[in-house]
Amino acid sequence: MAEFLLAAAGLIVATVAVGLVRILAGPADVDRTMAAQLLGTGGVATLLLVAAATEARGAEDAALCLALLAAFASIAFVVAAPRRDGR
Repeated sequence: MAEFLLAAAGLIVATVAVGLVRILAGPADVDRTMAAQLLGTGGVATLLLVAAATEARGAEDAALCLALLAAFASIAFVVAAPRRDGR
């Protein structure tokens, strides 16, 4: 079972790596922000799968911190983004 979980974690890391292309070549800031959210979500999933497959200490805590930082990053983007209606 541990091998399957580690393989799933590797697959998630591979798909998230493809999202790095969108961060580097995104046509708009919104695309880059959504790709960063994908990286955060993939990182949380990978950490949780690795924690379940191995007895790594603190991986769940790191996943929780990464999820919290990703939420704050999206809130900061929305607050800092200029509004289209001019207000």
